Amino acid sequence: MTYAARIAELGLDLPEPAKAVANYVPWVRTGNLVHISGQLSNDASGGIKGTVGVDVSPEEAARAARMCGVNLLAQIKDALGGDLERVVRVVKLGGFVQAGPDFIAIPAVINGCSDLMVEVFGDAGRHARSAVGVYRLPLGFAVEVDAIVEVK
Repeated sequence: MTYAARIAELGLDLPEPAKAVANYVPWVRTGNLVHISGQLSNDASGGIKGTVGVDVSPEEAARAARMCGVNLLAQIKDALGGDLERVVRVVKLGGFVQAGPDFIAIPAVINGCSDLMVEVFGDAGRHARSAVGVYRLPLGFAVEVDAIVEVK
């Protein structure tokens, strides 16, 4: 099954890739690696904002991380001229969670994105990862995830 077919089977509709809002670019390809800038937990409905463990539940936060994953897929597709079949492997995800003072289940939140990468890319979606709790994320979003992807 193609990656595009898996995305369709999962019922995902990839959005238009987000444009940069400052002095950076959404993705950079160098050799066989594509580095994707951090993608926020936003979607057409406005996304998931807030502090995890305070006004965002762990379950909502995992959904927010999945939103980040959908946005990463849109950027990867853009970087590859629309051809996701050129993905060789998701190499690494860097996950950031706007966490409340007592919230420590940061890795469980980022699993929302990690699980999506495996659902779409199978074994090629298994990756190294960082999962970090932070005081604040841009525009108050609950989660942000960046990625490094090997491509052909």
